[in-house]
Amino acid sequence: MKPVKKVPLRTCVVTKNVLPKKDLIRVVADKEGNVMVDLKGKANGRGAYLTLSKEVIELAKKSKALDRKLEVDVPSTIYDELMNLL
Repeated sequence: MKPVKKVPLRTCVVTKNVLPKKDLIRVVADKEGNVMVDLKGKANGRGAYLTLSKEVIELAKKSKALDRKLEVDVPSTIYDELMNLL
């Protein structure tokens, strides 16, 4: 019998839904305060996960959920980059 592989779960910082890691997009802030969209999910730094939908991205921008979670000011270019991924 093959062991069942555990699916890593993460929580969206906006919706608070717990979803498989592969269904979410990761945004990372490194020690220098640089913010980037982490497509591979392996970048060093403080990470926050978002559900990839227009409504969630707009809500994250409005509520500054990423700013609070990452403890930095997230530039609007990050939100534009997330929108382009849709």
